[in-house]
Amino acid sequence: MSSDFPDYVSSFIKDIYKNKDIIPLHEPQFSNLDKEYLNNAIDSTYVSSDGEFIREFEENLIKFTRAPFALSVVNGTSALHLSLISSNVKRNDIVLTQSLTFVATVNAIKYQRATPLFIDVSKERLSICPIKLEDFLENEAFVNDKNECILRSSKKTIKALVVVHVFGHPAKIDEIKRICDKWCITLIEDAAESLGSFYQDRHTGTFGEYGAISFNGNKIITTGGGGAVLCSNIRNGEKARHIATTAKARSLDFYHDKVGYNYRMPNLNAALGCAQFKYLESYIDKKRELASKYEKFFEGSEYVFVKEPTESISNYWLNTILAPSKEERDRFIKKTNKQGILTRPSWYLMHKLPMFKDSIYSELQNTEWLSERIINLPSSPI
Repeated sequence: MSSDFPDYVSSFIKDIYKNKDIIPLHEPQFSNLDKEYLNNAIDSTYVSSDGEFIREFEENLIKFTRAPFALSVVNGTSALHLSLISSNVKRNDIVLTQSLTFVATVNAIKYQRATPLFIDVSKERLSICPIKLEDFLENEAFVNDKNECILRSSKKTIKALVVVHVFGHPAKIDEIKRICDKWCITLIEDAAESLGSFYQDRHTGTFGEYGAISFNGNKIITTGGGGAVLCSNIRNGEKARHIATTAKARSLDFYHDKVGYNYRMPNLNAALGCAQFKYLESYIDKKRELASKYEKFFEGSEYVFVKEPTESISNYWLNTILAPSKEERDRFIKKTNKQGILTRPSWYLMHKLPMFKDSIYSELQNTEWLSERIINLPSSPI
């Protein structure tokens, strides 16, 4: 591979983005419609956690994802936290997840004083590998007569599993759900990055009991700051909404029946989300078109473009290539960033961060291999 290859990549990307001086990884798209909706929310005086735009935004989510219930919240982290609370994850419980993820996934587990246990990922999908998951459970766990999954070594309960649809690519979620059902483990989907991604014609985030979505400024559509919980049934949704609304049982005299959280999305943010929803399908089409250009460009090179997995439709939130080695990855990122192309590596692996160093993990060969090679490319829709 020529040492000039990163220069060719930079030229290619600058041509796509019309030679902007700085090309970010993913920037939000705004129009006059966004301003109109925001002004309407301001004029209504309902700018906090009540108002017509909240209801419209949640209805949009239900219609688009076909989830039975959607709850808008302040960010993706709170969506994950609510999902874990609603799944009755408590202190000393174990939650299976993956180390290749953004820190919010594991932070939410620790908020519940639970212990993350990291399972290796699939090289194809970048998410928990069903084969590795089942092997781990067969060797290290059992289901007791109370239908609880127990870790043999500590006798602690494996209460839930949080799988991440990394960069918008769907996990092999049907297999993961089958395994979770067999082992009496609650399935939660971290779909923060996968709005608009489908597996077997079903939207990500709708296979488990709960699915968490993010509308941060770098996501495919944004509410500024915001997230949502997709719920498998109305009962789960009502439970999550109660906890997210400070567990208020009566409004008139402010009677609260448990410790709750102030996690509801403000109407002002929902207004922006309603406007953004008008363009969602167009953004997905543009991002998939961009992915096709990247795939064609890298074909035949030593850098492997990460394509949507089988039986999947990906939103290609972040286009990704795999470098031939860690050294080549570092050289590529350094050179492109110097030229104003803001490429990046994947997140620092969770099991290597100081606050999670005492977590439990199985053999993570694929996780380590991918971490050394992943490069994210600019992916804003154009």
